[in-house]
Amino acid sequence: MHLGRTTRLLGVAAAVLVAAVTSCSSAPGAASAAACDSPGVTPGEVNLGLVYSDSGVGSAAFASARAGADARFGLANEEGGVHGRKIVYQWRDDANDPSQNARVVQELLRGDSAFGLVTITTAFGSAPADLAKQNVPVVGFGLPTWAEYQNMFSTMYQASPVTIGRYLRDSGGSKVGVVITGSSASTLDVIKMYKSAFESVGLTVTDTISYAHSVDSPAHVAQQLAASGVNALVGFTTTEDLAEIMGAVRTANLNLATTVSFTGYDQGLLPTLGPALAGVSIPAYFRPFEAGGAAIDRYRAAMVRYAPEATQPDQQFAMNAYIYADMFVRGLDLAGDCPTRDGFINALRSVSDYDAGGLIEPVDLATNRTGALNCYAFVQVNPTGTGFQVARPRLCADGTTG
Repeated sequence: MHLGRTTRLLGVAAAVLVAAVTSCSSAPGAASAAACDSPGVTPGEVNLGLVYSDSGVGSAAFASARAGADARFGLANEEGGVHGRKIVYQWRDDANDPSQNARVVQELLRGDSAFGLVTITTAFGSAPADLAKQNVPVVGFGLPTWAEYQNMFSTMYQASPVTIGRYLRDSGGSKVGVVITGSSASTLDVIKMYKSAFESVGLTVTDTISYAHSVDSPAHVAQQLAASGVNALVGFTTTEDLAEIMGAVRTANLNLATTVSFTGYDQGLLPTLGPALAGVSIPAYFRPFEAGGAAIDRYRAAMVRYAPEATQPDQQFAMNAYIYADMFVRGLDLAGDCPTRDGFINALRSVSDYDAGGLIEPVDLATNRTGALNCYAFVQVNPTGTGFQVARPRLCADGTTG
């Protein structure tokens, strides 16, 4: 989703990669590597940089990202690499801080050591403009601001908030409360957009309530929600913050018809937070794990084989990173025996039906940066808080479900 530094990790919401080489994009060739002097390219390797928020505000949501990248790149390397070259990477933690992000990005690119970047962060500050000037390919967790840059790719730059509004209304909501972690100006601007979208489908939206863990009282938030008469709630929050608020909501006997969060689609969170989050819905911008199928099976198998440290593969940002890595593999394959940054960008931008091997709805990479993702799924924490269930396999901004 597109919620500022703290809440952009909500949501995203956002969608992501294929697991087996035969099912992800087209299988990369394993021919002998051509001599090439492109940045980060040697006869035997293509060197990439991985930037993600391993620490800082909201970093818990991103914790599984590196495992997802390892799984997809592991598959590619098992098949002989891309045009005979193994994919390797160095990684950096940007601590979800724009200034640190700019610094670590330049570290990875210094001396032409990285061909391009995979990013799972919301902390881009000046980096996009700098990367565009250097024509560095970037694939990752897209922000709306990425749309102006030809070199930056994502499966989704923004998701339609109208779809969230329709889900709230279809689930019995009529008056919606909004809670956010912190109170950044960028987040508040995004919430204005969501409020307008909710009102366009007939919902009433109350004033936004800011909440900060260890500073604000969740009981007070519940009292504010009750006083405003809401019967639905949207959390632009960290998963931990929403769990605290939902516990207080239940204690206050505030019966909500529906609650939507933009983070929390992670089996690893359920043992500690599951009971508090029971009934909470989360948009899923990729095929839900619970829907199963060949693409999900391949993803899980890759996680087990190449990222065994991730004892629970069904995690939102592991899947996101897996898809971004798959997209980079696709771009390298299309760029040919001697990949150049220009060649990669032009080739990947020409793909009109990228679907990460069945993990996402097909997207046209030439046009998707200028339009919102209108159709996506919703999952829900089950009543006991022990698992997820598919609440809506597909819902679109125009109200269609097929």
